[in-house]
Amino acid sequence: MLHRITNQQNWNVSSKLAELARNERAWLATAIGAGLLVYFAYLTTHPYPAYGAGLYLQIAQEISAHGYGLPERIPLYTKDGVPFGYPPLMYYVSAVLMDTTGIDPIALSRLLPGFVTVLYLVPFYYLAREVLRSTPQAGFATLLLAVTPPVLQWHLSAGGIVRAPAFLFALTGAYTGLKLFKTAERKWIVPSMVLFGLTILTHPTYTVFFGITYLVMFACFDRTPQGLVRGAIVAAGGILLASPWWLQIIATHGVGIFAAASGTHSGIGGGVSRLLSQFVYPLALDIPIIFYLGSFAGGVYLLAKRRVFLPLWLVLAAFMIGKVRFQFPAGAMMASVFVFEVFVPRIRSWLRTTSYSRSAPLIGVIVLGILVSSVGASFAASGLTSHQHSTSQPAFMDSDDKAAMEWVKENTASDSDFVVLGDAAEWFPLMTDRAIVVGPWGVEWEGHKPYNNHLGLYKRMSRCPGKTCLTEKMISNDVNPDYIYIPKGHYTVRGVDEYQKPWMREQLVNSERYKIIYENEGAMIFRVRKPMKPTKVPDDGPQPE
Repeated sequence: MLHRITNQQNWNVSSKLAELARNERAWLATAIGAGLLVYFAYLTTHPYPAYGAGLYLQIAQEISAHGYGLPERIPLYTKDGVPFGYPPLMYYVSAVLMDTTGIDPIALSRLLPGFVTVLYLVPFYYLAREVLRSTPQAGFATLLLAVTPPVLQWHLSAGGIVRAPAFLFALTGAYTGLKLFKTAERKWIVPSMVLFGLTILTHPTYTVFFGITYLVMFACFDRTPQGLVRGAIVAAGGILLASPWWLQIIATHGVGIFAAASGTHSGIGGGVSRLLSQFVYPLALDIPIIFYLGSFAGGVYLLAKRRVFLPLWLVLAAFMIGKVRFQFPAGAMMASVFVFEVFVPRIRSWLRTTSYSRSAPLIGVIVLGILVSSVGASFAASGLTSHQHSTSQPAFMDSDDKAAMEWVKENTASDSDFVVLGDAAEWFPLMTDRAIVVGPWGVEWEGHKPYNNHLGLYKRMSRCPGKTCLTEKMISNDVNPDYIYIPKGHYTVRGVDEYQKPWMREQLVNSERYKIIYENEGAMIFRVRKPMKPTKVPDDGPQPE
């Protein structure tokens, strides 16, 4: 009798767990909960946003200042400013939010990206359920996407005010596109068209991702002339919807502005180096490789089963765009397939040979353990700032930078220009209303050569070990700022941790060429005494090791 009661209890527990596993609301709520936990962890560890969005928010302010018209140039980023050619949708949204709520740019760039990062989990869940035809697999895939560090890195951080909405539009468009190609129903054309137009108006790289997704769906689900026509209508309609923006940009700057910017951020497609950067190098990086291994293992399994859509989507998106975050819409699904179709059945089979005849509770614990580990890894990947000597989700500025920038705004002439070392330069024009002489942000619209020149000089100067190097770089490149802004201690250059050599301050203070005018624990500002064009750079003597 006792054995019968125990079996009945086990059956009831297993039945309830099985019902829960099929519960769509429970899976979606769990995924959103995981996303909210990551968002909360990010906010508590980042009083200043990760990475930069100074240029983006400067654009939003310029749009507001122009009566919500498109500006021709964005001032302060380089001495003469940079042409405006960016897709404008989220700059308009940011401008409206700042104008109507009074929220400051720093707060907006902390709060908005995380909100959208949680929001895009909803369309991804329905996309995964449509692809995988399984509620548990779709739910687990959404959990994985919610905590995957390479995805969070660029969507949760400051630039996520643009990138996260673009990802939201692309994932939602992937869902409507899948329905379009699988059902051939015309009702899916208009929403797909609108979503493509919104993506075009938000971010060019995500527009490419959207297009690759539709090409893969066409190849896998509807290789017919009618399917080709439906895809072409979506593409043409989206381009037409975005035409008020691109027609005005062409009228202002000429069509060459788009050609000038193309390829400055890794470009489309690549050779062996692209394959290595997308599928080999990530395994050696200081991030949790379980996310890569899970997706790659799922890809091998699906190819063996001749289910090619997800592996093809992952490989083409990663190879053509060259950004690892675009692996993981497909990658999270493939990892989920591997867990539920390979890992869980083998655990269940093993348990059947033991005394545990009802394996569902233990399997649930194992899956939960994987989830918790993933969330923990994600917290570790998103939870430190650069000034804590970390390059994972580094903040480009901190309270010392803010104080120094406020001093600049209040105590220097409005037409002053600066050389700013380190990544604080990205925020500097927005926070001070002063120009930076050297910096790559926005210069891609000028063309490859100006962009590469600014990027290279910015990195070389930011990594100078002493006064001689810094002075030589400015003189040889005809850079004549009024002031130099130099970080102290740990700082970042293009997100990579650097350390300011202790003798930099001493050499500059003792030089007749520079005069220190402001200093706090994290930053120092020097006025440059003119002229800056001697025939020979004086030798400062041997540099300390």
